[in-house]
Amino acid sequence: MRTTLDAEKAEDIVQIDLRGKSAVADHMIVCSGRSTRQVTALAEKLSEKLKDRLGRSARTEGKTQGDWVLLDAGDVIVHIFRPEVRDFYQLEKMWQDPSSEAVRPN
Repeated sequence: MRTTLDAEKAEDIVQIDLRGKSAVADHMIVCSGRSTRQVTALAEKLSEKLKDRLGRSARTEGKTQGDWVLLDAGDVIVHIFRPEVRDFYQLEKMWQDPSSEAVRPN
């Protein structure tokens, strides 16, 4: 997933380990697209890749608006935001461990 997001020019990609924090998923990925069009395109491309690799479709919410798209791929949940919406909700701060930083590779 990360490789696809990098290749499609997603910005500020953050991976958060949810093991022991939530029964919903083991990992969360949060990233940004520069516009509603890019947010939607990132979600579509990632959905295609997941279907090709896993043979099943990820559940998707918010694709028609393009401000915040959620993809549920089972053990991994991906949130793709426009930057302004991401700044407003600050989802990473809600889930990351206060004693550690979320993984932000270059």
